[in-house]
Amino acid sequence: MITRKEALKLDRADPFARKRKLFSIPRGMIYLDGNSLGVMPKAAPARVKHAVEVEWGRDLITSWNKHGWFHLPRKIGDKIARVIGAEEGSVAVADTISVNLFKVLSAAVQKRHERKIILSDSGNFPSDLYVAQGLSQFMADGHTLKVVEPEQVLDAITEEVGVVMVTEVDYRSARRHDMKAITARAHEKGALVIWDLAHSAGAVPGRLMEVDADFAIGCTYKYLNGGPGAPAFAFIHPRLQNEVMPALVGWWGHAKPFAFAQSFEPAPGVTRLQCGTQPMLNMVALDAAMDAYRGVDMVKLHAKAARQCQMFAELAEERCGKFGISVHGGRDWAARGSHVCLAHEEAYAVMQALISRKVIGDFRAPNLMRFGFTPLYVGYADVYDAVEHLYVVLSKRLWDKPKFKAKAAVT
Repeated sequence: MITRKEALKLDRADPFARKRKLFSIPRGMIYLDGNSLGVMPKAAPARVKHAVEVEWGRDLITSWNKHGWFHLPRKIGDKIARVIGAEEGSVAVADTISVNLFKVLSAAVQKRHERKIILSDSGNFPSDLYVAQGLSQFMADGHTLKVVEPEQVLDAITEEVGVVMVTEVDYRSARRHDMKAITARAHEKGALVIWDLAHSAGAVPGRLMEVDADFAIGCTYKYLNGGPGAPAFAFIHPRLQNEVMPALVGWWGHAKPFAFAQSFEPAPGVTRLQCGTQPMLNMVALDAAMDAYRGVDMVKLHAKAARQCQMFAELAEERCGKFGISVHGGRDWAARGSHVCLAHEEAYAVMQALISRKVIGDFRAPNLMRFGFTPLYVGYADVYDAVEHLYVVLSKRLWDKPKFKAKAAVT
């Protein structure tokens, strides 16, 4: 079992240790929830302050041109493209992840309209399934959502499937789908693929162009640290950009938005996915956050995350297994995302007790504690210390108090 001294030695040798200085981590806190809301980059407050006081407060409407507001969604899109393995000009930043899924799913369904099955899996984030269900009901033309187990996706891709819609990293088990194999099978059978990168963008190496992905969506408030409710992104492969049309369009996606024509003419490329006016204060915070990924080798970054996940899981089992702790999900750490879920019959109360000790993770029903390891700012000593806190909470039954068992609105 690794010692704390050995964990500190790993931190000193960590090539990403300098990145930690870019983030505002509260003193004494071990933050392991970046898979749900990333830590605030230190550059963000000054960037937002400038946007509020100078760009909005002084320059007002001239800022759309003077400070580049109008082009900011595409500028940030290019920064995200480098992280997710996409080409410049293929990513638009706009709206929310669910809204973007509706856009690309409607475009993909229309492109394969004669095929009535949208295929997904039970490990997908439920909101994605809701969007597919809603679109199918709205169209009322025979389209249906078929949900299979994650391990069954590849075999379930048949000639009847029009769109395969899957999340690369399972939000509970951290299991990663084989993006290359699924995309290849879908194309072999004539289907299109939408990848949800919510739990992978910024944590695992992006390979959208490498695997010839058709569409992708993702949020930016998790590993990309864009802030609560930060705008999401959407990707369309360059070969499809001028062939597909989302059902939800707006003036920012018009070829000539300031001509104010009464009929919609789609802008060329991925810009057509932009709908209405975007929230610039959120955009500037996200723009500042993306600079933290400048020069980052995503393969090496994920290797660090995989090592931290393995270290945490093994320490948790060795130290806390006798208290009913078990690791949820597979053990091929290189083929996982960047979080670990621990199962326990009192998972909610245990997590609340940890949070009271400034070890921040979250709870996922019915019995999972989820810990995210954002390798840009989580150190190896953080991993070791988090398990020690967990040991104290369990061994002393600190979780067994009414205040830790009362569930809050957000878990």
